[in-house]
Amino acid sequence: MSAPADLVVVGAGLVGLAVAREYLRRHPGAEVVVIEKEADVAAHQSGHNSGVVHGGIYYQPGSLKARLCVEGARLMYEYCEEHGIAHERCGKLIVALDDSEMGRFEELERRGHANGVPGLRRLDGLAALREIEPRATGVAALHAPNTGIVDYPAVARTVLAELRRDGVRVLLGTEVHGIRTWGDVAEVRAAGEVVRARTVVVCAGLWSDRLARAAGAPADPRIVPFRGAYLALRHDPDAEPVVRGMVYPVPDPDLPFLGVHVTKHVDGRVLLGPTAMLVPARDSYSLRTWRGRDAWETAAWPGTWSVARRFWRTGLTELHLAASRRAFVEAAARYVPGLTVDDLDDGVATAGVRAQAVGRDGTLVDDFVLSRTGPVTYVRNAPSPAATSCFALAAELLDRALAPSS
Repeated sequence: MSAPADLVVVGAGLVGLAVAREYLRRHPGAEVVVIEKEADVAAHQSGHNSGVVHGGIYYQPGSLKARLCVEGARLMYEYCEEHGIAHERCGKLIVALDDSEMGRFEELERRGHANGVPGLRRLDGLAALREIEPRATGVAALHAPNTGIVDYPAVARTVLAELRRDGVRVLLGTEVHGIRTWGDVAEVRAAGEVVRARTVVVCAGLWSDRLARAAGAPADPRIVPFRGAYLALRHDPDAEPVVRGMVYPVPDPDLPFLGVHVTKHVDGRVLLGPTAMLVPARDSYSLRTWRGRDAWETAAWPGTWSVARRFWRTGLTELHLAASRRAFVEAAARYVPGLTVDDLDDGVATAGVRAQAVGRDGTLVDDFVLSRTGPVTYVRNAPSPAATSCFALAAELLDRALAPSS
């Protein structure tokens, strides 16, 4: 058999591509292989998100998300500036609508400062808020001027071009069926071939748990897919913008979702969303998509039912938003009054699917989860802000993957 490669990366989303790039930065000339089941890079979460470069406000201080988001945003901006990729530090407001939200609001403020979010400041009163976003409303807001927007698919394509230039073998349209370990070498079985490697990093997103379980890793946590839908407002480049940057609600602390918000995009459009609805397929970009295996694995997981019992009211709300464009717009109009269904671009809507890890006990895992078994390291949970954090997360993954085994 041929000598093993130095590194195999499974998955060509932003995190997987960043891992391959980081490895070559540390080991120039190394033999690196990237394997992706889709025909192009960034085909799932990396290419179906809001395009936001997150600031790091929401996350528990000391968590991987808190540490890697702030550093990842810095690295993402540097990369975009170096390569001429469309981006903008347009800033973001997290708005409290009334005094009942102030407890959660102040906890976010504490977290943001603890996490070192650049330039974070509190705005009290409607007048202060409207100096930043003239059409928004609320009693207070957190302003994060370093939060921005970016073309993540363009980032992925640029990293791919770098990797190919540096001799990385990129196998697109090649699904990995399993990974086996033989001592210090792993064997990746993909469609049509077997690739051996000294180090394997699995960044398979929505399918991460399935590959990990097939290789003997624990079943807990399980990926449960949540569909996030967006609506777009009609875009008139000559009109006064609805928002200058982004307007977000104060989120429910019991959920890892941020609620319906109003977000500027790099192409000039303004998006409303996302929703967060449990769906029966891991690629359910359309509500008509249903896959038996995905639906069965979600339904058979005890944690799914625990989540359903705790959050059934939230689930009904999400179904209502999915069924009613009017209700969807009204949710956004609580923060930017005056929005109506007549403002929507009827031809533009988009959706993504979040790979949310759910514990057997019903815990909605709210941090990145990384695990290692011998020469194979798995990303078991990396939803938002994984795109923002990808370059910093790649370094963390390789630090763990290349550390001596205990």
